Amino acid sequence: MTRTALITGITGQDGSYLAELLLEKGYRVFGMTRRTSTVTMERIAHLVDDLQIVQGDLLDQNSLAEALRTVKPDEVYNLAAQSFVPTSWNQPVLTGEFTALGVTRLLEAIRQVDPEIRIYQASSSEMFGKVAEVPQHELTRFHPRSPYGVAKVYGHWITVNYRESYGLYAVSGILFNHESPRRGLEFVTRKITDGVARIKLGLTDTLRLGNLDAKRDWGFAGDYVRAMYLMLQQETPDDFVIATGETHSVEEFCQIAFTEAGLNYHDHVVSDAAFVRPAEVDLLIGDASRARKILGWEPEVNFRQLVKMMVDADLERLEGDVDRGVAPHRRPTPVGT
Repeated sequence: MTRTALITGITGQDGSYLAELLLEKGYRVFGMTRRTSTVTMERIAHLVDDLQIVQGDLLDQNSLAEALRTVKPDEVYNLAAQSFVPTSWNQPVLTGEFTALGVTRLLEAIRQVDPEIRIYQASSSEMFGKVAEVPQHELTRFHPRSPYGVAKVYGHWITVNYRESYGLYAVSGILFNHESPRRGLEFVTRKITDGVARIKLGLTDTLRLGNLDAKRDWGFAGDYVRAMYLMLQQETPDDFVIATGETHSVEEFCQIAFTEAGLNYHDHVVSDAAFVRPAEVDLLIGDASRARKILGWEPEVNFRQLVKMMVDADLERLEGDVDRGVAPHRRPTPVGT
């Protein structure tokens, strides 16, 4: 029997990779998007003939219930959120509405429409924030350091609450940073690889970044969506940390990315205090041993392969623009990146 999945945030990085995975497994895939004047479908353009789009909004519980009645999903993957940490400082209330209360609206809609639906909630390593221990695992205390992190903590615990209170099959994946060529240009990893490509092609000569010492556990988004799927296939719902178990600094990411393009990052990277967060998360590294043991999950792409993949993709993209005579202008840099 063909299973049906509904993905919120399907137009994002994770949504596009997850849609590919589920289609390969024979699912009927629906993506939920907000009704706006412009919907960016770039990441799923190659999938539009194989999936269906329904309208829904995490700010509107009635629209979520209607989407569930229309799609009748077996599984829901909630990947939608205001997910850019620096923006959460400028728009903390909106971040809370989407990233925190939006989860409650979706859980409540499932409880009312069909409590047999299984739901995956995208939690985040940003919940650990000012870390209490290294590495971080499922029982590590949360100490978020941004409005985004705080909102994700709420979303995480309300998911646990609905599982324990109403018996929903509801799980949270505490995913550490995961990147890809489909990452938004506002995120630091993609900002670096896009900057490397622009410098290599002579379109600019400087890349301004914030805290170069910040350390993250970076993996490949395509690997991480496999973990999402595996979590919803278990007999008993549970929460899992998904991470590589390795930590690398922003400076190290720069070094590898520039070297991949035959450049020296010391000649081009400038540390600018204007791009430093009000409260920094200095060291995140995850312990995914439970996911490895119970889910059988392992990352397949290592750190250097990930950086190379992203640099190569940005070089190819920008070289194509240049060849077509579409001179790419230097993009504005969001404060806080």
